[in-house]
Amino acid sequence: MAHYRKPLAAAAALNSAIFLVEAFAGFQANSLSLIMDSVHNLSDELALVLLYLAFVLPLGLSRNLLRSANVFNSIGIVVLSALLFWQATVRFLNPAPVWGGVTIVIGLLAALGNWGVARLLRNPGRNNPAIRLAYIHNLGDIQVSLAPVLSGLLVIATGYSFFDPLIAGGVALWLMVSTLREVIGSHNELISPEKLGCGHERDA
Repeated sequence: MAHYRKPLAAAAALNSAIFLVEAFAGFQANSLSLIMDSVHNLSDELALVLLYLAFVLPLGLSRNLLRSANVFNSIGIVVLSALLFWQATVRFLNPAPVWGGVTIVIGLLAALGNWGVARLLRNPGRNNPAIRLAYIHNLGDIQVSLAPVLSGLLVIATGYSFFDPLIAGGVALWLMVSTLREVIGSHNELISPEKLGCGHERDA
């Protein structure tokens, strides 16, 4: 089980760094697109930590933990995305200055960091479906983290700061829709995570 726990712990640590840097930079640069991506990475961080704990706790507790993690992570990302979508709408109607250069640099670093997280999860994900789902999710996060880069480029190229909340709102809407679609399409796996496996079956 150590071959699962070590890469999960490393992935969670790297994801924490991504979240903290993006959140700090987002507030400093007045960039909703960076803050939106940091919230997305916070959701991923909670999922990775709970997945790690699932490999540490006894079988019964780990299955309950995975079930709770799946449900609350899905609900949390929808609620937070809805709040940020509202904030993006307000900011779009009342634009504020955005440091486009910061969003570009931090967005690129976040994309690189998400690639690193996915890389850490790739090998253990070959033998565990739950970790593989996290691996696939973080591959997609690489593209999501490029949204602030696009925002920064548009702000610098045009001089219009409303592009930042516009892109943040688009990402928030996409996260809400994709998360709800995933919940509906994967209802059995979310409610019965033992179908995904949590590693204990190898100890049997």
